[in-house]
Amino acid sequence: MAEQGNKRTIKGVVTSDKMDKTIVIKAERLVKHSIFHKYVRKHVKYKAHDEQNQCKVGDTVLIVEARPMSKDKRWRMLEILERAK
Repeated sequence: MAEQGNKRTIKGVVTSDKMDKTIVIKAERLVKHSIFHKYVRKHVKYKAHDEQNQCKVGDTVLIVEARPMSKDKRWRMLEILERAK
């Protein structure tokens, strides 16, 4: 598969694998609060394509940008970094 340009990659934890060939990933990041100057955890949920249904809840995965596959699925699973215990 030939890749075009630079695609964003995001590391996150699988929170749901109930859909067929789709997983939900929760990606967290630290953001500094503008007034209190403390670091706050913010998270975003992404839906990603998992062709072989190999991800389970709790796995740490790497997802990459892809073409739109459904209404809100614009990512695909690249690799599983760590399996759930």
